[in-house]
Amino acid sequence: MRDTYISDSILYVGADDKTLDIFESQYPIPNGVSYNSYVIMDEKVAVMDTVDKRATDAWFENLAKALGEKKPDYLVVSHMEPDHAANIKNFADRYPETKIVGNAKTFAMMDQFFEMDLTDRKVVVKEGETLNLGAHTLQFFMAPMVHWPEVMVAYEQSEKILFSADGFGKFGALDAEEEWAEEAARYFLNIVGKYGVQVQGLLKKASGLDIQMICPLHGPILKENLGYYIDKYQTWSTYQPEKHGVMVAYASIHGNTAQAAEEMAEMLRANGEEVEVFDLSRTDVSLAVRKAFYYDRMVLAAATYDGGVFPCMEEFLLHLKSKNFQKRTVGLIENGSWAPLAGKIMRGILEPMKDVHVLEQVVTIKSAVHDNTREAMKAMADALK
Repeated sequence: MRDTYISDSILYVGADDKTLDIFESQYPIPNGVSYNSYVIMDEKVAVMDTVDKRATDAWFENLAKALGEKKPDYLVVSHMEPDHAANIKNFADRYPETKIVGNAKTFAMMDQFFEMDLTDRKVVVKEGETLNLGAHTLQFFMAPMVHWPEVMVAYEQSEKILFSADGFGKFGALDAEEEWAEEAARYFLNIVGKYGVQVQGLLKKASGLDIQMICPLHGPILKENLGYYIDKYQTWSTYQPEKHGVMVAYASIHGNTAQAAEEMAEMLRANGEEVEVFDLSRTDVSLAVRKAFYYDRMVLAAATYDGGVFPCMEEFLLHLKSKNFQKRTVGLIENGSWAPLAGKIMRGILEPMKDVHVLEQVVTIKSAVHDNTREAMKAMADALK
């Protein structure tokens, strides 16, 4: 279990979920996920978010242990997505005197999820407003579209802690032995990635705060070397590559396009490039998206299929489009036994993307790789230097 100690007065009450295999019904999570929640013990007691319905019992048990004989005065709702907000009504029913803290958009959305009367229980906060708990004071900053319109973060002024909602979160339960960056990147780029401009706005607000700890809604509490994590978010939210290298991704039916992709990778390596190769029929699209953003260049090799492009390649490209893919150079390899069209389809999806340069010359394979194909591939490898 990762270290969940925050301070003597701010306690972790979240729960791991290692039974869920696909997050948001689309992202594989082999090491599960954590649903984080926190409680601030002071003259006034504030609970920071609830958890997914899958962790209801564990969360209430953890919360009751932390509270002891006390009752919570506030529930702060930073994000209405069900993996964090599913237990709002359960909490409100169990603690009927607790007030619910959110912004105007929070409560508009809350009415969509739950039928409950909060007439005398709402505390509506705006940008920069504070909530005093005694020795602790929470200051609220709106973070619309990071990654829902109602999102806000809270900065605890005395202990200098940022409760960052989905920001700085990652896949993986707290006992997962894995590097933070890779699963955090897969989480960010696939879930929040479209909203880079909005993330930049939040980072600008955060830059004016003295932050000593970050408490996200998923993944470990970040306590040391915070500059590393903030720099990663700066890179990801501005769509800058992390590595000078080439991702080669292919969609092959009978193996000939796969052979071309592998030979292309060897040519690139011979030119001194760092290369990773992915079979899109067998690679989860969320990982492929993460790797596409990781490198500064990409080669896509795909078979023509039903007058279009093989489906797993099309799915990959549409995911890139939806996640605001940009600032990369791409080479295309197409295959077709009688009417190669994959290159045209791939170009049509890629070229409208911002600052994506698609090499003019497409390598065309008719059924299988031959010497003339290899000459064209070698020219592409050289053009990608």
